[in-house]
Amino acid sequence: QVQLVESGGGSVQAGGSLRVSCAVSGYIDSMYCMGWFRQAPGMEREGVADIDPYGTTNYVDSVRGRFTISKDNAKNLFLQMNSLRNKDTAMYYCAARRAYGCGGLAFLQRRTGYEPAYWGQGTQVTVSS
Repeated sequence: QVQLVESGGGSVQAGGSLRVSCAVSGYIDSMYCMGWFRQAPGMEREGVADIDPYGTTNYVDSVRGRFTISKDNAKNLFLQMNSLRNKDTAMYYCAARRAYGCGGLAFLQRRTGYEPAYWGQGTQVTVSS
């Protein structure tokens, strides 16, 4: 069983930066697609960024160039968020699925066969003007 625990959320002013982390425990080898999703109040959960077992990353257009996803040797996951905007306010969730790849944007779009199998409990990010 894989457990994902997010941390690092908080409140920041627009234009500022935050780094959220996802601690991974349980059995997990290197063959995982891992990523970050977010959900604002009253909105659908949306994919933000993912990283495949080989380090290839994908980003949605709204965060490309501002957010950077990474992982360490222990397979913990990180999301560095710069130039934050009010619209980035949301609960941020870490997710994972055992796979040889993320299928481009398939994991972020939760397409059939690429749905995340594991989710964290979320960490809140609030961006104010």
